Amino acid sequence: MKTITKTYAVATLLLFAFALPAAAQSSKKKVTKTTVTKKVTKTPGKISSKKVTYKKPTKKVVSVRTVPNKKIVKHNGQSYYYSNNKFYTTSGGRYITIAPKVGFRINTLPPNYARVNFNNRLYFNVGGTFYIESNSGYEVVQPEIGTIVYELPDGYEKVTIDGLSYYEYSNILYEKVQVDGSRAYEVVGIIDME
Repeated sequence: MKTITKTYAVATLLLFAFALPAAAQSSKKKVTKTTVTKKVTKTPGKISSKKVTYKKPTKKVVSVRTVPNKKIVKHNGQSYYYSNNKFYTTSGGRYITIAPKVGFRINTLPPNYARVNFNNRLYFNVGGTFYIESNSGYEVVQPEIGTIVYELPDGYEKVTIDGLSYYEYSNILYEKVQVDGSRAYEVVGIIDME
């Protein structure tokens, strides 16, 4: 009887010994997933400029008398002036900083760009203006809805649409989100200028 009990005990131990390493070897690899957390809101998408209310009724426009070492870049018959990593236009004999319009092309990116990957597309974000590589140069485009950036550009404005708050820069709407516990901003819409 003792022999039979010992045999069952040894068989049971051997069975556990072989089962445990097999279970340990069959465990799955850990997959890292980026989590975006935001309040559930109605995403604007393409929105009419008539529905947008700016927190400040007028925007302070800063102008300068001269722009040092400027390069002239023409686009659709309009002259832009590039200096100190900014684009300018003229008004009343003064220079005003502006964001280049969609379709604007440059040969080289300013040195302060950030790479932004979204939907297998590489954007180059320069102060809130999105470029893609195109025909041996770079072209200004609208980013896709859902694109994430970690800083808002200088000169953004707070806006309200249907009672919800957003951030706007160069007709691009952003909403504050959490990405893996860090603050970020998601492109949620484009203002359609009517």
